[in-house]
Amino acid sequence: MKAIALPPWLAGLRVSSEAALVLGIVLVLVILIVPLPGPLLDAASALNITVSVLMLMVTLLLARPLDFQSFPQLLLITTLFRLGLNVGTTRAILASGHEGPEAAGAVIATFGRYLMGGDILVGLIVFAILLLVNHVVVSKGAGRVAEVAARFHLDAMPGKQMAIDADLNAGTIDENQARERRRELQEESGFHGAMDGAAKFVKGDAIAGLVSTFINLLGGLAIGVGRHGMGFMDAVETYSILTVGDGLVGQIPALLVSVAAAIIVTKAAREEQADQLMARELAGWKPLAIASAASLFLGLMPGMPLVPFVVAAGATGAAAWFQRKASLVPPPEPDTPPPVPTEPAVSEALRMDLLRLELGYGLLSLASGDAPRLTEQIRGLRRSIAQEMGFVLPSVRIQDNLDLPPDTYILRVKEIEAARGVLRPPLHLAINPEGGTPDMPGEKTSEPAFGLPALWIEEKLRDEALMRGCTVVDCAGVLATHLTEVVRENMSELLSYAETQKLLDELPKEQQKLVSDLIPTQVSVGVLQRLLQALLAERVSIRDLPTILEGLQEAATANLRAIPQMLGIVRMRLARQLSESARGPQGYVPLVTLSPEWEVAFAECLSGPLEDRQLVMDPGRLQAFMQRLRDVLDAQAAQGEHAILLCSGALRPHLRAIVERFRPSTSVLSQSEIHPRARIRTLGSV
Repeated sequence: MKAIALPPWLAGLRVSSEAALVLGIVLVLVILIVPLPGPLLDAASALNITVSVLMLMVTLLLARPLDFQSFPQLLLITTLFRLGLNVGTTRAILASGHEGPEAAGAVIATFGRYLMGGDILVGLIVFAILLLVNHVVVSKGAGRVAEVAARFHLDAMPGKQMAIDADLNAGTIDENQARERRRELQEESGFHGAMDGAAKFVKGDAIAGLVSTFINLLGGLAIGVGRHGMGFMDAVETYSILTVGDGLVGQIPALLVSVAAAIIVTKAAREEQADQLMARELAGWKPLAIASAASLFLGLMPGMPLVPFVVAAGATGAAAWFQRKASLVPPPEPDTPPPVPTEPAVSEALRMDLLRLELGYGLLSLASGDAPRLTEQIRGLRRSIAQEMGFVLPSVRIQDNLDLPPDTYILRVKEIEAARGVLRPPLHLAINPEGGTPDMPGEKTSEPAFGLPALWIEEKLRDEALMRGCTVVDCAGVLATHLTEVVRENMSELLSYAETQKLLDELPKEQQKLVSDLIPTQVSVGVLQRLLQALLAERVSIRDLPTILEGLQEAATANLRAIPQMLGIVRMRLARQLSESARGPQGYVPLVTLSPEWEVAFAECLSGPLEDRQLVMDPGRLQAFMQRLRDVLDAQAAQGEHAILLCSGALRPHLRAIVERFRPSTSVLSQSEIHPRARIRTLGSV
C-alpha cells in the first residue's frame, strides 16, 4: 500500500504540551460563546467523563499527595470545561429542546431516559439526591479538609524548617539532603495551599450545577409551552429528560473529581498506595471475626433475609480464619545462610569530624527535647560566622560520651580536645560585668570561655541578679559562647581546601573572570587557602573575597611569591576593612605606636633572605619588650580602650607572632594598613 505524502508545512508541524494547554483553554472559551451542534456536544461530554475517571484513578493509586502536584491546575481546568459544557448544553436545550430529547446530543438523551426509567417524578427525585450528595457531602467535606490541612501545614512549616536545620547542625544530614528536604517542604506547603483554593472551585461547580438544572427545567418548560406551543405534559417529559441527562453528564464527572479531591486531601503522610494501606490495615483476623459474627447475628433476626447476611458472614469468617492461620505459622527458614556481618570500611574509620561537641549524659537535654536551645544557638553561630567572617562553618557534630562526668562537655577541633567545661542545668550563670563574684547565694565557679568569676544561681534568683546589673546566661548560652570562642581561635584550621574551592565557585558570575585569570595560572588554590588561613588566624574577615583576589593578582604581577609578601599586599587592599574593625566606640582607631628605638632593634634582628626573613633576638630583650607592651596595653584597657599596635610593614608579621602569645585579640597593623580617611588617636608608645 502506497503511503500518502503529507505537505511539508503539515509534516513539520509539532504540538507541544504548552500549545495543547493553550489550545484547550481557547476551546473552553469557544464553547462558552459559540453554539455547538449535537455531535460536538457528545464528544465534549465523552471527554469530560473520561478525564474525570482518569483523575480519580490516579488519586486512588497515589503513594503520596505530592506525586500529583498538577491536581489543583487540572481541577481548575476541568471545572472551567464543565461550566463551558453546561453553558453549551443549556443553550442547546433552551433553543432546540422542543424538537425532542435528541436536541442536545445523544449522550444527554440516553442518560436522561436511563435514569427516568419511565417515571419522571422518580427520576427527578433521584437526580436531586445526586446533586445534594455532591454539593453537601463530598464537595463541602473536601473543602473543609483542604482548608484545615493547608492551615496545619503552614503552621507547622517553621517547626519543620527548624528540625531540618537541627539535623544539619548535628551532622545527621548534609547540605544537599537539607536542601532537598526544604524543597519538599515548600512544595508540600504550596500544594496544600493550592488545594485549599481549588476546593472552592469544586464547591462552586456543584452550585453551578444546581442553578443550571433549575434553568433548564423551568426555562425549558416556559419556552416550550409559551413559544413553541407544546402541550404541558409533553414539555415536562421532554425537558425533564434533557435536564436530567444534562445534569448527569455534568454532575457525574463533577462527583468523580470531587471524590478525587477528597481522597487526595484526606490521604495521610504515609508514602504508600491507598489500596495497599487499606488492605493491610483491614486484614486483621480479630476485626474480621467480629464482623462475621455481627453479620450472622443480623441474618438470624426475625424478618431479616438470611442469604445475603450468611454470605457476608461466611466471606468475612473465612478471611479471618485464613489470617489467623497465617499468623500462627512461623516464618520459613531462609534457604541461604544469613550474610556474615562485615566490618565497616576503613575509610569510615578515617573520617574526621572538624568540630565535635561531646556531652555527658546529664547535659543531653540541652540538645534534645521539643525545643533544643543548643541547636538553635549553634545555628545562629553558623549564620553569624558566615556574615561576619565570610565562610560557612562546618557542621557541629553533637554526641554523648559516657566516659565524661554527667555535667561535663568537651569541644574538639579535628578530634583534638580544644576546650572543656562544666555546666549545672537547670541553674543559670550570673556574671558581674564590673569584675568579682556576684554577692548572691549560689555556687562559685569560673566562666568557661573567658575564665571570669561567676556564680551558678537558681531560676528564681534570675530577676534579682538582673536588677543588680549582672549578666545571666542559661547553660545552653554558656556552652554556645564557649563554642564561639573556640571557633574563633581555631578558625584558620577549619578552612579546608574543599571549602576554599567552594568559596571560589560561589562567587558571583561577574567575578568568575577574575578567578579564571588568577587561578591556577598565577596562584594555586592551595596558596589561596594558606593566605586566607593567615587572615583568619588574625580574625580578619574574608567575606570581601574579590578584593583579596585583586590583591593576589597585584602581588603575582609584581612577582611576589612568598606568603608574607602576598599577605602584605592583600592587607593593604583591605585597609578600609581593617581600619573599620579596629575603630573604637568613640569613632577613632586607638593606636599604640612602636618607638624608633624598638623599630631599629627589631630591624637589626631580622636575618635571612628577603622572602623569608626571621626574627633573631636575645630572649631577655624580647621578654623585656613583651612586658613593656603588656603594661601599656593593660593601662589602656583599664581606661576602656582596646588599642592596636602600629608598626612598619616589614616588622608587622614578627610583632604579630609575639603579641599572639599573650594577647591574641590585639590587632597589629602597619602604617599602610590604616585607611587615609580613618580617624586615629595615639594613646601611647612602647
